[in-house]
Amino acid sequence: MEIKITESIHYVGVDDKTIDLFESQYLVPEGVSYNSYVILDDQIAVMDTVDGRLTKEWIEKTEGVLAGRTPDYLVISHMEPDHSGSICALAEKYPQMRLVGNAKTFSMMERFFDLDLEGRKVVVKEGDTLNLGKHTLQFFMAPMVHWPEVMVTYEQWEKVLFSADGFGKFGALDAEGDEGWACEARRYYFNIVGKYGAQVQALLKKAAGLDIQVICPLHGPILRDNLGYYLGLYDTWSSYRPEEEGVTVAYASIHGNTAKAAKKLAQILKEMGAGKVELFDLSRCDMAEAVESAFQLDKMVLAAATYDGGVFPPMEDFLHHLKAKAYQNRRIGLVENGSWGPMAIKAMKGILEGSKDLSFCEKTVTIRSAMKAEDEVSLRELAEEILV
Repeated sequence: MEIKITESIHYVGVDDKTIDLFESQYLVPEGVSYNSYVILDDQIAVMDTVDGRLTKEWIEKTEGVLAGRTPDYLVISHMEPDHSGSICALAEKYPQMRLVGNAKTFSMMERFFDLDLEGRKVVVKEGDTLNLGKHTLQFFMAPMVHWPEVMVTYEQWEKVLFSADGFGKFGALDAEGDEGWACEARRYYFNIVGKYGAQVQALLKKAAGLDIQVICPLHGPILRDNLGYYLGLYDTWSSYRPEEEGVTVAYASIHGNTAKAAKKLAQILKEMGAGKVELFDLSRCDMAEAVESAFQLDKMVLAAATYDGGVFPPMEDFLHHLKAKAYQNRRIGLVENGSWGPMAIKAMKGILEGSKDLSFCEKTVTIRSAMKAEDEVSLRELAEEILV
């Protein structure tokens, strides 16, 4: 699809609608975009490349914008293969083109490619600028957002921030639905960048000193209007503050009895006016969506069967995902099931040990096989406590 950022900055990215798993783990039913841009001036800069599987389509789009001219620079903000996969193709096509990156960029590039860059490297550091004519690029390091070599580029004349993986979202550009930006951007952020909240906060402080009119990420749509909305969400997410009040109810059930308890609890919570209540069957749901919900809402109930003296593996997997992404600052309720030796609560708390600012409800619920009337009373007591 044709997108013009400004009269002199052009979009040359490509949609990938054949991919089923992003990073071989995240479901992307609407595909994903690999974004790349061309700045036309006295000198020309290409901003990042795309995944190697779409090199041919990308080269053709880039040639169309270049209209016979030769790029002077390729700016590399991130070396992950979905963005660096076409570096060699462009470098070989335009042997006079110089490559712009920081010291870590080129160190990493040597591990990915056998590419002779003698005399072609432009090594930049924090605050350095590169003048193209009317356009001036200024570089800001963003280490661990979400790789160590990441940098963002601010174009001073037209006030455009090329934000690397920041402000990205899942979904091909021509598959944009009605769910709005935040839904898939949130799932993208917490599952990919979520661990690195402190580093995102550092980058946001740098961005606060810039007059940004347009944000051009490496995935997802170009952001132009109401930029405070997107920056505000990133501030909330990277501070690990809940985005809204509500309860995520995540359950892992073997034969359906724990599932019945979790569903009953969700019903009770709604009756009590909990507001948003989201229910996830961890054996079947998209794990990334469950992780997204856990970070979005301010409370969570975990309900799991005991298994092999511990906790049923789908729950164990979910909790390890949360811990890896620095889950914190939430209220937690716990429900377990065990026919002879219930141990799930102990196992769940054990996994979350060391997580910051988690508070656990005093009331816990232990179900012995199938839910009984007295268990429903206990579930109601748990619901009352978590909603206080």
